[in-house]
Amino acid sequence: MATSASAKKQDMPPEGGYKPISYKRIPAKTYFSGWALIGGYLGMTAAAGFLYYLNCKRLHRNEIEMRSGRFAIFPLLLAERDREYLKQLRRNRDEEAELMKNVEGWEVGTYYGEPLYKTVDKDKLIDPMMQGYYVHTPWKEFNRRAFIRQWS
Repeated sequence: MATSASAKKQDMPPEGGYKPISYKRIPAKTYFSGWALIGGYLGMTAAAGFLYYLNCKRLHRNEIEMRSGRFAIFPLLLAERDREYLKQLRRNRDEEAELMKNVEGWEVGTYYGEPLYKTVDKDKLIDPMMQGYYVHTPWKEFNRRAFIRQWS
């Protein structure tokens, strides 16, 4: 047994000992100096400010163009709206005439021959109430238009 214990080699330090442990501070490698960083910051800020200025100019130009387009098309939209309004009044009148064609003495636009608006000239357009305007349209359409502020 003594021979096997003496055959094993014990782990020992190398000849002359270990190298000394480096405990000194090793500074990080500097790529830019402080002045270079300040200059880079100012340069990038100036470039970003210029790009921001160009973008604001482009947005302003687009806004002016859109506003001009709206001003140009506004009279056409008003005319289309008025045209559709009159067409709906005509559809309402025609529907009333169709519904009441079998009623004796019924005159369209009156209540059994008596005008509803006595103080107004016959040739003057009288705007109907909202319910009268939408009387021959689906209920959902009237509801959507009547309560439009609640949905938007």
